[in-house]
Order: sequence, then structure tokens, then C-alpha cells
Amino acid sequence: MSDPNTPHPDGPVIEVDIVSDVMCPWCIVGYRQLEQALGATGMGARVRWHPFELNPQMPPEGQNLTEHITEKYGSTPAQSAQTRAHLQDLGKDLGITFAFSEDTRIVNSFAAHQMLDFALAQGVQHPLKLALFEAYFTRGRDVSDPDVLLDMGETVGLDRTAAAEMLASGALVDSVREKQAFWTSRGISGVPSMVFGGKYLVTGAQGADTYAQILQKVAQEEAA
Repeated sequence: MSDPNTPHPDGPVIEVDIVSDVMCPWCIVGYRQLEQALGATGMGARVRWHPFELNPQMPPEGQNLTEHITEKYGSTPAQSAQTRAHLQDLGKDLGITFAFSEDTRIVNSFAAHQMLDFALAQGVQHPLKLALFEAYFTRGRDVSDPDVLLDMGETVGLDRTAAAEMLASGALVDSVREKQAFWTSRGISGVPSMVFGGKYLVTGAQGADTYAQILQKVAQEEAA
């Protein structure tokens, strides 16, 4: 489909705020389900991504994904593998390739959120977010590595030198922290969390049908 931040020619355009972490597979699943809902309803969306860290204490070297899931959620390795297989099946229907392996690592995402904040001011936050999802889940790249972040930034038109200076200086650290605090102070404790039309909160990847119903509800209310 076309860029969801471009008004759809056939229908109304709904504001959708998505609180998300690049480390979260359900965030890209939920977004692709939203895309399906937009296609089914003939609507458009202005999507804005907001920062959330699933693992703010994650050390720079990251952690093996299976080990992390076992420690954090108490899942057995078999349960963890089953969840990954389920995600891979879901991904096939949504155009997402989850290339999980025994060596997949979960990493610290705070630098990625700074890059996304930087991209927001340049008008390319949305394509960068999708590029980071693809880099991490499909290509297995370390999106905590500044060089990887700069590579991804360049693919969406960001100036590499300016982005490198931003990361090195920590210029957007406070901005990202404030945005994280804004959402957590409003009760957001898991992602994806989507806010439709500024008032309807939906948490988790809830499926295209659910998103379509909410989009239609918001459109009807805004038209009334």
C-alpha cells in the first residue's frame, strides 16, 4: 500500500499514535495488521511513532534472545521456540520475514530511539522505523550499533554526518526520555500501544478486523 502518512484518495485520514520499541516483533505485526485494515476500509492514516524501551537496563553487548525470554518471562526454551515459530507464521501472511536463529540477540534500543527522534524532525521517521524493523528482524543487524543506525538513516535520506554528531553528543537524550515518560505516566506499560484519533487506546497486536472497526468508529465520530 501507499505510505500511510499520505492521505488516502478514497476515504478519511485518521491520526494513529503508536508507542513502540524496535525490539518488539508484535509492534511490526500490529503495524502490518493496521495496514491491512486501512486497505480494507479505504482510509488513510497519519502514523506517528513514540519511544518505549522494553529493556531499558539491557547492557551494550545485548543478550541471547532465548536466554532473555527465559529470564524475563520464565519461558522454557521450547516455549520460546514455539512463540518464534508462531511469529514466523504470522509474518508470512503480513509480508514480514522473521529470521530468528539460535544466535539472535536482543539489544539496547535507546540509540535507535534517538535516531527516530532525529528522523522525526526531518520528516522521515516512518520510513526509518520500518527500515529498523527490517534490519533487526530480517537481516539480523545490531541496531544498537551507531554505524548500523547511520547506515539505515542514510537509506531514508538522513545526513550521516549530522546524525553521527547527534548520537555522539547525546543531543536528543533528554527529548527521548521526556517522550518515554509522557507515555509511561499515562499507563503505557507494554507495546504496541496504538491510540486512534487521540482517544481510543488499543494494546497488543489486535488484528486487522479490530483495527478496521476502530478506524470506522473514529471516522464516523469525526464526521458527525
